[in-house]
Amino acid sequence: MTEKAERAMQSQRALMGVRDLVISGGIRAGSRLSEVALAEKLGISRTPLRAALARLEQEGLVDAIPSGGYAVRSFTREDVIDAIELRGVLEGTALRLAAERGVAPARMGELHRLLAELDQTQKGEVEEMNFDAYVDLNAAFHEKLWSLASQTISREIERVTSLPFASPSAFLDKQADVMAFRRSLYGAQAQHRAMVNAIELREGARAESLAREHARLARQNLEFVLDQDRSLIRRVSALSLVVG
Repeated sequence: MTEKAERAMQSQRALMGVRDLVISGGIRAGSRLSEVALAEKLGISRTPLRAALARLEQEGLVDAIPSGGYAVRSFTREDVIDAIELRGVLEGTALRLAAERGVAPARMGELHRLLAELDQTQKGEVEEMNFDAYVDLNAAFHEKLWSLASQTISREIERVTSLPFASPSAFLDKQADVMAFRRSLYGAQAQHRAMVNAIELREGARAESLAREHARLARQNLEFVLDQDRSLIRRVSALSLVVG
């Protein structure tokens, strides 16, 4: 392995390692991050670790401390809702522009293929849904939608969805055994189809409205966990960052 490749691997290892510790609740919200302790825990040098911490500050998971160093960021309920709403705005803008500018048939075909695969996960009774496959395909579908946007918009979407509760799959894999939640995914799939249809018909305003409404499913999931079934909080590790 070349020296350059080794540095890249160390940087990625540092980024993923610290991010996982923060999101999993391995480091409590508000805690100051010790470079020495983190470097020892992850088995990396402090140079890639510092780069990783700077990247996580950009993503919004840690805050820089005026006296130096970083601390794990804590989020209010309003912070989480704002992040979800912002994703909806960005995703809606991406779809509106894609519809107005037109999308090549080959790329529309990729979206239809993913829709068909998502349909397959929902065959049969709600209890028989292939939930794991749905989670993976849902993420792939949204990433394909984002790829229709300009680099400017897609970068902003990537930044917002790096927060663990703003992504399209937020809370999905933690509620596989909640039947009411599973049923809601049939409505989500109908929204997927409507968004693709609006893009094909070049109905920009409709595509934007559908995308913004669809993003609010993540907010409904959050409210379900916080207000209706708090027993799920311990299963959604990222909620350890939410206070109040």
